[in-house]
Amino acid sequence: MLDMTLKEFTAASASKAPVPGGGGVSALCGALAASLAEMVTNLTTGKKRYAQYEEEIQTIMKQAEELRLDLLECINKDAEAFAPLAKAYGMDKNEEGYAERLENCLHAAAMPPFAILEYCTKVVELDERLAVIGSKLAVSDAGTSVMLAHGAMYGAFLNVRVNTRLMKDTAFAEDLEGKAAALLEEYAARALRCYEAVRERL
Repeated sequence: MLDMTLKEFTAASASKAPVPGGGGVSALCGALAASLAEMVTNLTTGKKRYAQYEEEIQTIMKQAEELRLDLLECINKDAEAFAPLAKAYGMDKNEEGYAERLENCLHAAAMPPFAILEYCTKVVELDERLAVIGSKLAVSDAGTSVMLAHGAMYGAFLNVRVNTRLMKDTAFAEDLEGKAAALLEEYAARALRCYEAVRERL
């Protein structure tokens, strides 16, 4: 899926095909958010005006690159996890082993969007610093980055929820959904504050 052109990817997402869906698109948005954070570091590094932050900028640059690659990989992971679930939905509910197979598929399908959510919180953390120490010429890109991450987190949460709500293992479902909800509540608010900080700096 990562070898698709943008035109192919968006066409596939627009089609009846099960993937890429909300999870994969959220992962792509997260990867784009990380790429913009990385761009801000590239436009800041080596500048005399920001020399005092050079070491931190280099660290953020590396972290943003890693997050970009991790989130891109989540596009494939989300698609791979959904494929068995789609097949399970098509099974006869009276077939032996149906309930167990469906439960296992739901567990597996919930994990990539949870990872996407977690990765996006890390992007928000990077943007919080870049809003302060990034080049003023590129700080608007930090603001764009954090709002892409903001949207991706909401999309990822919904894709966790769409799986946990059907699980018979309510303890696991409530634990995972609770963790996701807590992350979303904290980091959605932080993303909005970061956006406002960028606006004030412009």
